[in-house]
Amino acid sequence: MTYFSYINNVKKNSMNTNNKLNKANSYRLSQELLRNRALTQGVNLIAPETVFLSNDTQFGKNITIEPYVVIGPKVKIGNNSLIKSFTHIEGTRVDRNVTIGPYARLRNGTILKSNTKIGNFVETKKTSINSKSKVNHLSYIGDTKIGKNSNIGAGTITCNYDGVKKNKTIIADNVFVGSNTSLVAPVKLEKNSLIGAGSVITRNVKKNSLALTRTSQTEVRNYTKKKKK
Repeated sequence: MTYFSYINNVKKNSMNTNNKLNKANSYRLSQELLRNRALTQGVNLIAPETVFLSNDTQFGKNITIEPYVVIGPKVKIGNNSLIKSFTHIEGTRVDRNVTIGPYARLRNGTILKSNTKIGNFVETKKTSINSKSKVNHLSYIGDTKIGKNSNIGAGTITCNYDGVKKNKTIIADNVFVGSNTSLVAPVKLEKNSLIGAGSVITRNVKKNSLALTRTSQTEVRNYTKKKKK
């Protein structure tokens, strides 16, 4: 019996029984096959035994995948891309020269154009990010379209759900969003706009404009802390 026929036989048996051991063995062997196929295609799996793939995963050339990455269904990864450790990807199209992770989660409907970057602890869903744009740290970007060469600061949240329906956020080209910003959808940030850190944006921002919603800082000089009684 060949290796491939053995795998098919284990799969067939696992479908006819509730034996969890058979199912686990079937999954393990199918993953080994998928990893070997990826390696044969030239994908650089740093620690193959820690990477989990899907039958329909599509790879370009010169791709590196670091340890502990899970790739779910409907994922296509383009040339010269790097997937860093502890990243989970599903339903996503990745173009060339893209860096993802570590600790990123890309959900269904994510499209990353060439030369984009998704950093650590970033989650995306139904989002298109155009070339040379970055979401580097600790952000949730959902139901969003981001243009070219835009920077999304750490801690940025798209508030896309109003309790009834999902709403869209549009971020145009060359937009800079400061850290710890909430974008309350539906909202549009036009070209070359800048959002001050710590803002809650509820209205559209016109091109070449600065928008911020901070209150004035209060400082009490020579303040003495109250002592416990």
